[in-house]
Amino acid sequence: MVSSTHTFLYGEEELSSSIALAIAKGAIHGKLSDTARKRVRKSKLTVEKIVENGEAVYGINTGFGPLCTTNISKEETKILQTNILKSHSVGVGKPIAAEIAKLMLILKIHSLAKGFSGIAEETLERIIWHIENDAIPVVPSQGSVGASGDLAPLAHLFLPLIGYGKVLFENKKIDTKELFKITGLKPLELGPKEGLALINGTQFITAHAIKVLEKLHNCLSHADIIGAMMIEGLQGSIKPFYKELHNLRPFKGNIHVAERVKLLLKGSEIMENHIDCERVQDPYSLRCIPQVHGASRNSWLHLKELLLIELNAVTDNPIIIDEELTISGGNFHGQPLAMALDYACLAASELGNISDRRIYLALEGNSPGVPELLMEDTGINSGYMILQYTTAALASENKGLCFPSSADSIPTSMGQEDHVSMGSIGARKALKVLDNLEKILAIELLTATQAFEYRKPLKSGILLDEVHKKVREKVAFAKKDRVFADDIEQGIAMVRNQTIIDCINQVCERKNLSLQTTFSEEFENF
Repeated sequence: MVSSTHTFLYGEEELSSSIALAIAKGAIHGKLSDTARKRVRKSKLTVEKIVENGEAVYGINTGFGPLCTTNISKEETKILQTNILKSHSVGVGKPIAAEIAKLMLILKIHSLAKGFSGIAEETLERIIWHIENDAIPVVPSQGSVGASGDLAPLAHLFLPLIGYGKVLFENKKIDTKELFKITGLKPLELGPKEGLALINGTQFITAHAIKVLEKLHNCLSHADIIGAMMIEGLQGSIKPFYKELHNLRPFKGNIHVAERVKLLLKGSEIMENHIDCERVQDPYSLRCIPQVHGASRNSWLHLKELLLIELNAVTDNPIIIDEELTISGGNFHGQPLAMALDYACLAASELGNISDRRIYLALEGNSPGVPELLMEDTGINSGYMILQYTTAALASENKGLCFPSSADSIPTSMGQEDHVSMGSIGARKALKVLDNLEKILAIELLTATQAFEYRKPLKSGILLDEVHKKVREKVAFAKKDRVFADDIEQGIAMVRNQTIIDCINQVCERKNLSLQTTFSEEFENF
């Protein structure tokens, strides 16, 4: 993560997911450098020369999509750019989260500031004003097929530039006209190509992908910690985490998870207590944690690598190289991220699937010392039985959401756009799966902590003992039935707020320990 005193230079420095999130949270200030300004001015001048010369160039002096053969006069080019924002604002559904809309603004600025889009400095400055003053456009969630850029969402995102649409400002949803009255701003008059540059691009997909990367990373970290607690609670074997095994099949994710879990279990009296037990091997949900969690980590790494490219790409159309060369291509097509997001969606679902299996395993009562349903006095009490119903429902819902959106395509724009990525749909769907996964992991955290309790007075290693104490600050040991929904809400909050991750980091700092592993730089930073 870049320090909070850092100023990020749009169009010049390399943008990462963590920097984009930091700008969105106000921890980093973004601005246009002198170098970026020169490139932007040069590109804008090139567009103006094309208009003067009258040579037909798509989107500058022609119509859009199937109207690409319709010439537009010099006088009408500005009207054309305003009309495109109006006509393409056809989104429906609930608005996306304000943070995602703000990320879209940040990503768009960075792409346009590369100097290949013919945008005006004044337009970029206005977008930066929206970012810095938290005047965030209201963007409907549905309406993009993720091909000719995220047309509808981006049109809504930039309606406020010309005085239309709505914004979230000072915690209220207001009309842009009201925003102008409050701030004294006036509508911009867009020049040739500016409207098209604003609505062409993958910023809707990419902003969602940043949140997928962030949330999946959090879930992966929790899955390893909670899985290790469940191994302790059910007295699983530590041997499946030995490096000697994983060196024979050295997938990066597998090795990372095995080393992480082994370190979490280090110094455990619970593990030592059953080192000579008669059990030959554990069920897969314990024994194959490195392989399953590791595969999901590999998916995360794949998305991270592709996302870094997309964050620093120019994805509008046409691209203005110089006066002699403008290229009407397909950099706006969302397929590169669409497929990776479907992969990440599956990776998230599988983390929930194996987590649900561990929860079920904990309820069976087959581990010595741990009672059936994780409660001594059952019959009158149902124990933790019904919590697994919830994880079963969530895991099953996620399976149904795993059909890859990128496997679908439907022609639009009268056949001009005859193959589309559906990446926008896949991105939203992946976030829904992750939302469900957080709930599954929260319930596993509660059941693992309950099982863990039955190992007392034996202690775990210092890390998991501290995690257990931290959970017990919010959720008490259950001796009889209670309204478990309250416990679950506490668990979900702990997962989303990274309570136990912060706990582990604090212990590591105090004890001068490290959870860094061979591949930590790749897996820990984004």
